[in-house]
Amino acid sequence: MFGTPLKASTVRNLLQQRSLAVAATVLLTGLGAAWTAVLLKNGITSVVDWRQGLVEQFEPVLGRATPWLVLPIIAGMGGLLAGLLVKHLSPAAHGSGITQVMKFLQGHRVPMSIRVAVVKLLGGVLAIGSGFPLGPEGPAVQMGASVACQMATNLRAPRSFLRLIVAAGGGAGIAAVFNAPLGGFIYAIEELLHNARPVVLMLVLFTTFMADTWGDVLNWIGFGKNQGFTRALSLEVTRTFDLADFTFQPIDVLYLVLLGLVIAGLSELYNRYVIAMQGWSSRVFGQRPVLRMALCGLLLGLIFAPLPAEFADGAALKKLVALDLRDGATDLGSNLAIFVAMFFTTGLAAASGAPGGLFAPMLILGGAVGLVGSELLQTTTGYAPSSFVFAGMASFVAGTSQTPIAATFITFALTKQIVLLKPMLVASLSCYLLARAINRRSIYERQLELEKRHSIWAPPLIAPVSLR
Repeated sequence: MFGTPLKASTVRNLLQQRSLAVAATVLLTGLGAAWTAVLLKNGITSVVDWRQGLVEQFEPVLGRATPWLVLPIIAGMGGLLAGLLVKHLSPAAHGSGITQVMKFLQGHRVPMSIRVAVVKLLGGVLAIGSGFPLGPEGPAVQMGASVACQMATNLRAPRSFLRLIVAAGGGAGIAAVFNAPLGGFIYAIEELLHNARPVVLMLVLFTTFMADTWGDVLNWIGFGKNQGFTRALSLEVTRTFDLADFTFQPIDVLYLVLLGLVIAGLSELYNRYVIAMQGWSSRVFGQRPVLRMALCGLLLGLIFAPLPAEFADGAALKKLVALDLRDGATDLGSNLAIFVAMFFTTGLAAASGAPGGLFAPMLILGGAVGLVGSELLQTTTGYAPSSFVFAGMASFVAGTSQTPIAATFITFALTKQIVLLKPMLVASLSCYLLARAINRRSIYERQLELEKRHSIWAPPLIAPVSLR
């Protein structure tokens, strides 16, 4: 299904005969994935800060009308500029980026180069920073894979190695953007390669860990914030969320299974909604993708105008969900509002074709469901598992992408709490099994089918070619 399997003997022979080219490709792929991830995250943060500063600057003059005027204009302009960049410089840089990598690994001739990575970087910063509720992980996967393909081509690595290093580059992008080398490694194997041969595992694992290590080095030098190496040159294991220790009790297993089953239904509903929105957008806008992105940005700005500022900033919203858990101040109404707002706006943002991923919105959606479930359990039974919010995050990703192990380790990277692994796995596997029974295709497989029917950004797919 995903291209010709890479034989272990081919990789072993390659390591023996072209070890220098392989080593250089892996090292430079890790460095490139780390650079693009750091620039993407910092760029998005800078644009978000500028947007929020602009609202504060105009508020004394415009009063309550400020968000209604400023946010739609900024999001509309961000969508317009991102659309122009993608359309005229690299149409392959549209959308999440994960489906493009999957197409390449299936054997289709999808552009993968530094040019694609740069356009994806700039388009992602403009779209996500201006207010599109999308995540950086989709662009990071495509940027890492594009850098890997370019490095392998420049170093004249054998074509048999290309499929492996492109998948490893995609995993390296996940590792760099989430600071989750295990999550990136498992994602590359579970979703991109579908290959568990030991020599393949070794090369992918090394590439993803190199990306995470290079990211730590870049952060220590000064290109990132609050993570990486300390000034004493020792590795500092950091957490995205500074939370209290978690507990895990036997009764939690039952509650976590129920949470996974509920999220399985919600994730399937989300998948169908996103695909329906993307199909509708393609039919309505046809060959006018720039107009589509600009109008979607304008509409998103209008939707976020009456809402708290965090709703238009995915990183801040994710932190807000986690802080509700830490402070014990879970509000049923506010978390339902977060779920509803993110559910509908991310579908609209995905339908626009803007560069941006769905993993980060999935984490927020799952966390909100976990908090709602926690509040309901606390009210009715007097007890709720402390792991519900992160189990919800992992489950929603597992249900939509159908990658339960990768979802668990990506979510684990947010807290680095070992005790969370078991509850997240229980909920994620429960969600995955039911989601798989409902529909065997992940959201990305459905997007691939949709793109075959509505080819807006690029010519129709040509026949697969061998990557061996």
